[in-house]
Amino acid sequence: MVEITLAYQGDLRTRCEHGPSGTVLHTDAPVDNQGRGESFSPTDLVATALGSCMLTIMGIVGERHGIDLSRATVKVVKHMVADPKRRIGRLEVEVRVPGLENSAHRERLERAALTCPVHATLGDRVEMPVSFVWEA
Repeated sequence: MVEITLAYQGDLRTRCEHGPSGTVLHTDAPVDNQGRGESFSPTDLVATALGSCMLTIMGIVGERHGIDLSRATVKVVKHMVADPKRRIGRLEVEVRVPGLENSAHRERLERAALTCPVHATLGDRVEMPVSFVWEA
């Protein structure tokens, strides 16, 4: 169990504190939803959670199999929809891993990324096309 404490700061902003570590982050509503867009929006954090979860699970598998992922990156592009209600409609994910020639490792890492808990949680509710770019 992890406790996260949030407090409304006014002006459509929140302060979020991670209980175990004390790390603090702030959110701000996006410009297209009455905010200033000066920090992550709550839905930006969902997109961020997906990308960081995929990289983390890939990292666990990488460490287990001696795969260097120190240069791996993920880009997530969030698309909002408004019909029938405002929500995340699509999260386009691009995973880039330079210098990985071994196809068995590639398959392991792809499987790991696609089974991360955030991906599983969002499931069929959000479109999540994922592409993997294996750079030489």
